[in-house]
Amino acid sequence: MSVSSTDKQTLMEKQLDAIYKVSHVLGQSLDLQQTLDEVLKILEEDMGLTRGIVTISDEDQTAVKVSAVHVDKSWLQQEMNSVRYRSGEGILGRILASGSDIVRLSVSSDPNFLHKLDIYEYDLPFIGIAIRGADDTTIGVLAAQPDTCEESLLPALTRFMQMVANLISQNIQLASSVADTHKHLVDERDELRREVRVKYSFDHMVIGHSEEMRKVFDQVKRVAKWDSTVLVRGESGTGKELVASAIHYNSPRSNKPFIKLNCAALPENLLESELFGHEKGAFTGAIKQRQGRFEQANGGTLFLDEIGEISPIFQAKLLRVLQESEFERVGGNKTIKVNVRIVTATNRDLEAEVEADNFREDLYYRLNVMPIYLPPLRERMEDLPELAGFIVDKLSKQQGRALKITDGAIRTLMSYPWPGNIRELENCLERSSVMCEQGIIDLDVISLSGMEQTTLAPGRPKPPQVDFNDQNLDERERVTAALEQAGWVQARAARLLGMTPRQIAYRIQTLNIHMRKI
Repeated sequence: MSVSSTDKQTLMEKQLDAIYKVSHVLGQSLDLQQTLDEVLKILEEDMGLTRGIVTISDEDQTAVKVSAVHVDKSWLQQEMNSVRYRSGEGILGRILASGSDIVRLSVSSDPNFLHKLDIYEYDLPFIGIAIRGADDTTIGVLAAQPDTCEESLLPALTRFMQMVANLISQNIQLASSVADTHKHLVDERDELRREVRVKYSFDHMVIGHSEEMRKVFDQVKRVAKWDSTVLVRGESGTGKELVASAIHYNSPRSNKPFIKLNCAALPENLLESELFGHEKGAFTGAIKQRQGRFEQANGGTLFLDEIGEISPIFQAKLLRVLQESEFERVGGNKTIKVNVRIVTATNRDLEAEVEADNFREDLYYRLNVMPIYLPPLRERMEDLPELAGFIVDKLSKQQGRALKITDGAIRTLMSYPWPGNIRELENCLERSSVMCEQGIIDLDVISLSGMEQTTLAPGRPKPPQVDFNDQNLDERERVTAALEQAGWVQARAARLLGMTPRQIAYRIQTLNIHMRKI
């Protein structure tokens, strides 16, 4: 029986309408399960293509599993993900293996029909279309049964299903790409979180095993678990920001933002906008609304460095936020509530500032809930060898070469008061690493970097006497240590080593020892 031109026109209009609906559904969501269910529903309601099914192949194209099916059988809806066809198994497996479409006037006429799903009508036609990927490999199968046995309609319905299969293919590939990108981003995020946790773990936080630092470690471990406000105190260069980071990344808020701001780096008018944000048009240059650091840190931790530098006027504004956990943006009247943990740091004597009326007493007590004092380097000199080794290892990785620091250089470093603390030590060792050509940081490069060995820390004893018979000392270290102990007087150093002045002068020349002027 042939199809009239009117029927063909009607069929084409129905196909175009159905294609539009299918493309609209596939473009609405990347939820593959949901969109495929909707597509199969359109095929049945608009085109009479019943018992629709979509299968998707595994990664190595050895089998396809049912991903969506449009039938009124609850058991299949619940267990369809466990239904699989191996390559070449049944009609669906044959399509996967061959990559060719299969069309039958009745499904029962195909010898490969397994009736595995128990959903098909034996006497109705069957159309199975290969879903092809970008490289023309078969990534799935779209199949359905027309609700009519009219043979003349099969070519048109087959072409229609091929168009639908192409649209489904694009959606599957896009969903796969998005899933891969999401997995990559999640993996990258988790890896960065692991790196941050390791970097700011208590074992990697601050190097040192002195009694003073053990107290600091214990305090940080205790305060990290709670939301109490922390005031980190200590001289410049002692590592206050590092301690603040360790508190955040070892706290329950570690997955939330950690926002930092140096209060001394901004004038008062900019500091208010930086912390509280501003509305569009609040002042000249405020061309759009901007969130402040408090909003950015919501749920996490806000670290305010150099808190002792803020003016008395701004202290009053900050106090209100700390007390009420709410504020208004500059130029705005909407009250914004935030949940932020505050960690502050200062190198100032806040008690003296309070006495001099330079710092509000109520703000001082609000900030000084959990004080942590970081000792200067000169008060924990027993940690210096370990600190120096850690810094040299870091410089070695940065410069891509092996670096080593000698015991003589360590002894010289320990005789210096370090007014700039660990920051000054890092700078000194970086200069020394640049000056050493063979990768050995010894006395020569330490002295060339600007260190003055004679500048001893107040009240500290001179470096301990060296055993010149120590087998661990090489010839250069023995001579250098003797010169160091003798105040760089060659005759005295010669006596310490049991040599003549001529012999020690020869060694100084051959060992290329830089003589220091005292």
